[in-house]
Amino acid sequence: MAKRVIKVGILGLGIVGGGVAQLLMEQKERLSGRLGAELVLAKAADRDASLARELGLPAKICCNDAEQVVNDPDIDIVVELIGGLSPAKEFMLQAIENGKQVATANKALLAHHGVEILAAAKKAKVSLGFEASTGGGIPLIGSLREGLAANEVSQALGILNGTSNYILTQMTNRGQSFDEALAEAQAAGFAEADPTFDVEGIDASHKLAIITALVTGKQPRLEDIPVQGISRITPLDIKFANDFGYKIKLLALLRNQGGRVEARVHPALIPHDHVLASVDSNFNALHLTGDWVGDVLLYGQGAGRRATASAVVADVLSLARDILAGCSGRLPALGTETETSEPLELAPLEEAVCQYYFRFTAEDQPGVLASISHFLGDHGISIEAVTQKGIDNNAPVPVVMLTHQAKEAAVQKALAAIDNLPAIAQPTLVIRKAWTK
Repeated sequence: MAKRVIKVGILGLGIVGGGVAQLLMEQKERLSGRLGAELVLAKAADRDASLARELGLPAKICCNDAEQVVNDPDIDIVVELIGGLSPAKEFMLQAIENGKQVATANKALLAHHGVEILAAAKKAKVSLGFEASTGGGIPLIGSLREGLAANEVSQALGILNGTSNYILTQMTNRGQSFDEALAEAQAAGFAEADPTFDVEGIDASHKLAIITALVTGKQPRLEDIPVQGISRITPLDIKFANDFGYKIKLLALLRNQGGRVEARVHPALIPHDHVLASVDSNFNALHLTGDWVGDVLLYGQGAGRRATASAVVADVLSLARDILAGCSGRLPALGTETETSEPLELAPLEEAVCQYYFRFTAEDQPGVLASISHFLGDHGISIEAVTQKGIDNNAPVPVVMLTHQAKEAAVQKALAAIDNLPAIAQPTLVIRKAWTK
């Protein structure tokens, strides 16, 4: 009996799409052997015909029109790797409506329009694979949807952006400025020409939105996730944090306790002895705490052609197995049958309670420290440690404080008053301490 043939169509042949095409072509025999059916790259669409030629793809499977892929009745699985919101959303919904199984690495699309896309897939009784959307080659989505399905995850801390982690690593290990480390990241191919999404935490917030949906069964509104980037971090902050016993990492933080869910992205102090403190360079990691399994660390390459293509093709194999078993849509997209289109209400940032690192930039004159301490005290914020670095030539000096536990709302009120002092030269830098339990 001839083997069943599963036909795959790719939309987009950029960095990841090209990697997926290479993997499907070069490892066809091995992948088909694992599947027990012939897995064939049947069509690949990209507006830039030169990409297909560079990959050495057969001309007969290449086109410049995505609709030729999503509307082809012989295509079983559509892999969306165009990126961005539109036209990727329209092509994905069209493929779903046509009964195709769909795999994607498009975190931004899922973070912005996941409710609509997941509802369409459920209605059409097709499966949606998005392992590559969060964590690159790390099997993060599968772990949350299946491997940890017996657990309620109470907390997650993630280093989810390799660019920002590389920059902070260079600043920590080599004393580079932010601009120097960013330039090196761009030269090494770890950062885009416009790095805003990476260094300002936007990319990590997209991934956190997906993780939060998987943990709770409800998708948060992306605009409800507070986001702060790393562009104001200086080598001086790295040094002061180290003196206090911490590293600075851009973290995605999720806490799910008693029906109250906190989710945010920002630079955070993490103790030297915490496992995430040793995650350096462009690596990603997610540290989870489940009620039965305890602590789990997922670690690996969070981006890149090969790592991300690996995750996409894992989804393709899973979708193909569902097709062969005749059970498409078996696994709910968020891993639970109780998923709902109602958005998840996140606890406001103003209610957060944690320790804080403040770097004030103040004129070197008498009484400034007393004024800062006065405003903090008036708002119930007590100081655990303080340090000041003198600078010659009467330039503004950094005054750094580490607080005890304080409430975000009180911190914001105190800082608004402090930043209005004539002696304060620039807005105060705030770094929150991560919860580690």
